[in-house]
Amino acid sequence: MTALSPKPIGLLHLALLFSTFVFALGTATIAQPPTALAPAPAPHHHKPGGHHHHHKHAPTPAPAPLTKPPTHAPAPAPVKPPVKPPVQPVKPPVKAPSHAPTPLPARKLVAVQGVVYCKPCNYTGVETLLGATPLLGAVVKLQCNNTKYPLVVQGKTDKNGYFSLNAPKTITTYGVHKCRVFVVSSPEKKCDKPTNLRYGVKGAILEKSTKPPVSTKTPATFEMFSVGPFAFEPSTKKPCSH
Repeated sequence: MTALSPKPIGLLHLALLFSTFVFALGTATIAQPPTALAPAPAPHHHKPGGHHHHHKHAPTPAPAPLTKPPTHAPAPAPVKPPVKPPVQPVKPPVKAPSHAPTPLPARKLVAVQGVVYCKPCNYTGVETLLGATPLLGAVVKLQCNNTKYPLVVQGKTDKNGYFSLNAPKTITTYGVHKCRVFVVSSPEKKCDKPTNLRYGVKGAILEKSTKPPVSTKTPATFEMFSVGPFAFEPSTKKPCSH
């Protein structure tokens, strides 16, 4: 039996298949655009028999966004003014008084005057002079506490109940604020209780008199003061006789 030679049809078939493959490959190459190939990473060399480790690669950072340059120049920083030390206010010069100061009054000696009355029994305990009559011979005293020991001057009333006392010559108008006048006694048995009318018992303060002195015995070198009026009244132990 003889070997069979290949048939010519078989070669023709192979040629046809090869032409079809080349045409298809050319079409695919024309249809797809060429792409840039990234550089291949460097190969890792591993020791024989070693284990293969997978390394994580950091992601590629995104490009920074483009910033526009400023359209206006930046404002200059505020400059603080230098701190100045406080300035003391200048006081205006004191002007001299246009008028000369009033001189103090001259010192004078002290005299005091007043009147003492007798109250009727129906007004006993009441601070009033209604129905009262002048008391003759009532004793009053002027006491000044300007020194270590009090200075005392006494006097009596006249028929009008009036009295006038001159203080010692050591007492002047500059020290009159330390003097007081008191009622002491009454000669009348039916009107012998002193009252505190106008502070006749506790001591009356001397007030500058606006009236001229009644007594002519007061020298011009004395400054006249006034107190009172004072009063005595009947004692409550005695019945009131109408």
